[in-house]
Amino acid sequence: MNRSTSQLAGTGTLLRFALRRDRVLVPVWVAVNTLMVLSMPNTLKSLYATPAQRADLKHQMAANTSLRALVGPVFDDSLGALTAWRVGVYAGALAAVMSLLVVVRHTRDEEESGRQELISSGTVGRRAPLTAALLAAAVANVLLGLLITAGLAGQGAAGALAFGLGVAGAGLVFATMAAIVAQLTESARMARGLTAAVLGAAFVLRAAGDSASSADSSVLTWLSPLGWLENLRAFAAERWWVLLLFVAAVAVQALCAYALAGRRDIGMSFLPTRPGPAVGRLGTAGALAWRLQRGSVLGWSLGFFLAGVVYGGLTDGAAKLVGDNARAREIFQRMGGQSGLTDAFLAAMVGMLGLVAALYVVSSVLRLGGEETSGRAEPVLAGAVGRLRWAAGHLLIAFGGSALIMLLAGLGFAVGYGKQIGPVLGACLLQVAAVWVIGGIAVLLFGVLPQGAVAAWGVAGAALLIGWIGPALSLPRAVLDLSPFGHLPKLPGGGMEWGPVGVLLTLAALLVAGGLAGLRRRDLAG
Repeated sequence: MNRSTSQLAGTGTLLRFALRRDRVLVPVWVAVNTLMVLSMPNTLKSLYATPAQRADLKHQMAANTSLRALVGPVFDDSLGALTAWRVGVYAGALAAVMSLLVVVRHTRDEEESGRQELISSGTVGRRAPLTAALLAAAVANVLLGLLITAGLAGQGAAGALAFGLGVAGAGLVFATMAAIVAQLTESARMARGLTAAVLGAAFVLRAAGDSASSADSSVLTWLSPLGWLENLRAFAAERWWVLLLFVAAVAVQALCAYALAGRRDIGMSFLPTRPGPAVGRLGTAGALAWRLQRGSVLGWSLGFFLAGVVYGGLTDGAAKLVGDNARAREIFQRMGGQSGLTDAFLAAMVGMLGLVAALYVVSSVLRLGGEETSGRAEPVLAGAVGRLRWAAGHLLIAFGGSALIMLLAGLGFAVGYGKQIGPVLGACLLQVAAVWVIGGIAVLLFGVLPQGAVAAWGVAGAALLIGWIGPALSLPRAVLDLSPFGHLPKLPGGGMEWGPVGVLLTLAALLVAGGLAGLRRRDLAG
């Protein structure tokens, strides 16, 4: 057996194991992304039924810098091109998030938990774990690309193929980026955070470039992989050569990741964590939980504040873009529940941020599972710290953090829009009741069925899907009510109803209590 082959020994087995572990995570991300894309052509057809209406939309977008920064420029007025315009950037971003989660989970997470050292003591090549992680991400992105291509083929086979390849390419670029960062950092948390920061920078670069130009002449747009996806121009005289940028980036970054992986020991990194003080300063379980999750809380807080500023600044522009389009007005009213377009838009955007906040609360609650399976919880619980006290520290960060990020989103709206500050702030805080229900489900799953706790991602994904595309597809009320967000009063502009809010808060409390009761009675993972 030659040297290169021996370094990849066991890759197939590790890949099968990775896919088995991701049998819930990957299908949920792929399904949400695919349904978001495939629901768009019919939605756009109902919004802009005639070629004249679609041509007018293209003209308006060329003059609306704020909306170009949010979703990019329109290159053609066909339904396929409008679909790529409306969801292309977000489909690429979701693929990137899925990819970085998969790669970090099967590289740095495994090393941090100590499982990788045990696995590597067998017949496993030095680069097999990294190869298996990248292949798992590739399988997820290829599946996503195939589903998008097949679903959009009716709009044009060439455009559908270009769009599917572009979305998959964006995912693979960030998969290989995550592979590099996993070699540089010593913790999975930092690896996820740094890769997410790169993704955020890519979004900002693309937004700045699109805001500056309605075509593709901005250098900033070409510096972002999300800008490459946009400038692939699916369904609008495709530029196939842009795919070479994805191929080159994936190849170069993969080679860098392999080179770095071959120059370090398992568990080590090129950017070691800064050593702590000689005398410990963490006296409580809650302080430890804050120390572990503070980076995540700060990152989400900054992101929600900036999102509030952006959406607030778009409010007047969105109202002008909708104009007299009755179908667009109807969709915003179904999302926002108001007859006034401005109030409906604000309520819809606040609701969308609430749906995204559900992802934060799930990730924060499931941090308990990570602490347990990695063995770090055991020494904490071996001291004078009970299980409930240990869990309470993390749950305080999860539930309190979700309220904090929604508060900051409201303050961002105040900065960006500058009107209705009190009502918009109250509307943001109102979302917390539904967010806490999703968090309560995550606590219940962790406490009662820890092996199935990852299903909480599926619950959050389903709520996001229902809230995002449900109104556009005119889904029946019974389906919309499956999400806790469907029971919240639509503010600002609507009437406040405390009854549903009280029911949601009570349900969240009962779910948390059930989860903690289950945690007290079950064995910890060994």
